[in-house]
Amino acid sequence: MMTEAIGWASALILLCTVLSQVWKQWRSKTSAGVSKWLFIGQISASFGFVIYSLAVDNAVFVFTNLLLLGTAVFGQYLYLRYKHAEKKTQVVHQKRCST
Repeated sequence: MMTEAIGWASALILLCTVLSQVWKQWRSKTSAGVSKWLFIGQISASFGFVIYSLAVDNAVFVFTNLLLLGTAVFGQYLYLRYKHAEKKTQVVHQKRCST
């Protein structure tokens, strides 16, 4: 029982950490300071951990890693969306400055 509680508490801490980064990125509407590899690595690791957790039949880690995988996919989406918008804004600004 205590082992499960430690697992769930750790999962909550990790999920809150990743969610805070995605929330910050969403609120600021920028990809500044975020590496494209952050979410690529998180997606890859979470996918692997989901497979592993299913194999060892550990509900705590299956649940946690599915949530982390979803969070990472959303974070990557935001990163790409804001990166594209930043590049588009930069091109428009360059065109205005050159004329």
